[in-house]
Amino acid sequence: MSPAEATSGTASCGQCGTALPEGALLCPGCNALIHAAELERLAREAVAASNRADPATAQRYWQEALPLLPPESLQYRSVRQKIADLEKLIPPPEAAPSSAIGKWLVRLGPLGLLIWKFKTVALILLTKGKLLIFGLTKMSTLFTMMASMGLYWNWYGWKFALGLVVMIYIHEMGHVWELRKFGIKASAPVFIPGFGAVVILRERPATVAQDARVGLAGPLWGMAAACAALAIYLTTHVPLWAALTRFGAWMNLFNLIPIWQLDGSRGFAGLTRKNRGIVLGLVLLMWVLTHDGMLFVVALGCGFRMFTRDYGPAPDPPVLQRFALLLVVLSILCLTGLPSGGPGGSPASLPAVVR
Repeated sequence: MSPAEATSGTASCGQCGTALPEGALLCPGCNALIHAAELERLAREAVAASNRADPATAQRYWQEALPLLPPESLQYRSVRQKIADLEKLIPPPEAAPSSAIGKWLVRLGPLGLLIWKFKTVALILLTKGKLLIFGLTKMSTLFTMMASMGLYWNWYGWKFALGLVVMIYIHEMGHVWELRKFGIKASAPVFIPGFGAVVILRERPATVAQDARVGLAGPLWGMAAACAALAIYLTTHVPLWAALTRFGAWMNLFNLIPIWQLDGSRGFAGLTRKNRGIVLGLVLLMWVLTHDGMLFVVALGCGFRMFTRDYGPAPDPPVLQRFALLLVVLSILCLTGLPSGGPGGSPASLPAVVR
C-alpha cells in the first residue's frame, strides 16, 4: 500500500494493486478473493475439526468463513452446503445436571463432569434394545454364541457362562452401533469359543478419529454391562453378579491394551504423544491404587506405544476422555467380588464361587 493510500484509508488488491471499494470481498480488477489467507486458515481448522469427529467446531469455522465470501460465488454456496451437512451430525445439547446425583457429580469437578457427560453409556442397554436384538437374528451370531456358551458352561457352569456370553455380545454390539453411526458396513458379531468374539468390517473407517471411536465403543458398552451387573449385585448380594462385574471389567480392561488388533490399539492411534503420556500416567496411578496386574500390562503397552511414532494427527479430546473414563471406572469395577487374595487376584478364580 502506498503512503497516499494509507493516508486516505484506501486499500488495494495484493495481487494486482487495484483500489478496492470499502467492504469489497472480490477484487474488481483480477477477481481475487480479498480475504483469501483468512479463508484458507478457517478451511484448515474446519477440516481438522471434521477429521477428529467434532462437527460443531467445524461448523463454527465454516460459519466464520461465510461472511468473507461473495454471496453470488460458487464458494459461498459450497460453504453453506457444508454447514447444512454438518448440522445433521451435531448431537442435541445435553441438559444441565439438575438432579441430586447430577449436582453431586458437578461438585466432584472434572471427573464428575466427565462421568455426567457419558451418563448415556449406562443407559445403552435400555435405549438401544432393538440393536441388541439385531445380532440374535443372524445365524452366524446365534450358532457361534451357542458354541461359546457350551464351552464356558463346561468350565464354569451355565449361570456364569450365560452371563459371560451376554457381556461379550454387548461389548461387540457397541462396535456395531458406532459403525452404523458412521455408515460403515460390518457383520454381526461372530463368537470364537474360548477367545471372545469379533465384528468383521466390510469397509475401513474414513479417518483415524472414526476408527478410534469405533475401537473404544466396545469397551464403553462392556463397561455399561459391568456397571449393570454391579447394580444387581448391590441389590441382591448374589455372588454371581459380583463375579460377572469383575470378570466383565477385567475383560474390557484387557481390550484396552494398546497393541495388535485390540480395541485399545485403535483408540491409542487417535492420541497425540502428549495425550498418550497422560493415559500412561493415569494407568500407572490406577495400578498403584488397585494393584491389579492387568493395569500393569496395559501400562507396558502404553509405554511401548509412546515410541512407535504413529501419533494421532491432532489432539482429540473426546477420545482422550473416553480412554480416561474407561481406565478409571473399569479399575474400580475390578475391585468388586475380589477373591480372598485381595487386590490383584486373578478373575479366573471367580467363577468357582458361582457354580
